[in-house]
Amino acid sequence: MSVIKPFRGLRPKRELAKQIASPPYDVLSSKEAREIVQNNPLSFLHIIKPEICFPENIDVHSNEVYEEGKKNLKRFIADRALIQDDKTCFYIYRQIMGNHSQIGLVACASVEEYQKNQIKKHEHTRPDKEQDRANHINILNAQAGPVFLTYRARSEIDAIINSWISKEPEYDFIADDSIRHTFWVVYDDEVIRTLQGQFRLIKYLYVADGHHRSAAAARVKDMRMTKGNHTGNEEYNYYLTVIFPDNQMQIMDYNRVITDLNGLTEFEFLEKVKEKFNIKVLGDDAEKPKAKHTYVMYLNKVWYQLEAKPGTFSESDPVDRLDISILMKNLLQPVLGIGDPRTDQRIDFVGGIRGLKELKKRVDSGEMAVAFGLFPISIKDLIAIADNNDIMPPKTTWFEPKLRSGLVIHLLD
Repeated sequence: MSVIKPFRGLRPKRELAKQIASPPYDVLSSKEAREIVQNNPLSFLHIIKPEICFPENIDVHSNEVYEEGKKNLKRFIADRALIQDDKTCFYIYRQIMGNHSQIGLVACASVEEYQKNQIKKHEHTRPDKEQDRANHINILNAQAGPVFLTYRARSEIDAIINSWISKEPEYDFIADDSIRHTFWVVYDDEVIRTLQGQFRLIKYLYVADGHHRSAAAARVKDMRMTKGNHTGNEEYNYYLTVIFPDNQMQIMDYNRVITDLNGLTEFEFLEKVKEKFNIKVLGDDAEKPKAKHTYVMYLNKVWYQLEAKPGTFSESDPVDRLDISILMKNLLQPVLGIGDPRTDQRIDFVGGIRGLKELKKRVDSGEMAVAFGLFPISIKDLIAIADNNDIMPPKTTWFEPKLRSGLVIHLLD
């Protein structure tokens, strides 16, 4: 059973939605965020990345940074750039990126169900990043960035949502990244009850993107429930999500770049690669991999195609058969000496939205020595791993399009 709850969303005034809505906090560096807000005092980045309001040497985890986000939120409310709905509602959020369209239900999900693993995870989290978002939520007294959930699609839910989006949307704009964002307010109590009933028939929800925000919501709940008379109905028992059916998910490749060859010459490195991979020289140009267990590699201005040799992985193991697991076990760890990719400073990660040109750029600049382009994981594999209570290697999934922050906020009281 999946419990979802309507809430009184705090939302932009209609004519300000495009100006306020921003990329999520964790896909931009502080430098990139500063550039975006230069001519936009209403960007939601002032709330979710408040370090941009300080000199570059500020400690982004300092209390004054979180307090600045709180001050900016209060300013947006006082100026009536953000206005809270009078009644509890669900919301519908559609994104169109090129030929891809996805439509999700904006609702509060149960923190308790997350803690009981009824909302399933597929990645480990880092305690420092959990605490950062917990501090942000607790000081703002609001969840400002939604978590991206998915579920096994149900035609009954599709029918309800498709019927509602025939109405006039509240917001409809094309952002600077050319993605169209359309947003509806579901205010009808009967429709809300019907949607809740349909979700109660769904056994599990799955975290697609937002593991740290989910874990942070759990931290805030655990902290607040020790203060005063906890009933279980307080807003901190729920967290802000957008829930999409699995058949609408678009997962892109999540690629790797490494700073050095671990003391090997180029010839020695290639010989070691050949032990576990079939290798083919592509030359000075390449396309993204088109099948599982194949990769492209960029080294010293040359592209190569790699294919995992039979016997180097277990096709029956949902984690071991992942392309990133194969690459990690057979090349990144034994050949390049990469340890824990969550902490190893010699590895970095590049979302597939940036294309192979970004991999080439990072290597040609001398910043990195070698780059690997991967075939994207499927949503089927993600759900299979989560259902098996297994964990994928970090930085395995890159979902596109990203959810805009600032279209709706969940206040904790």
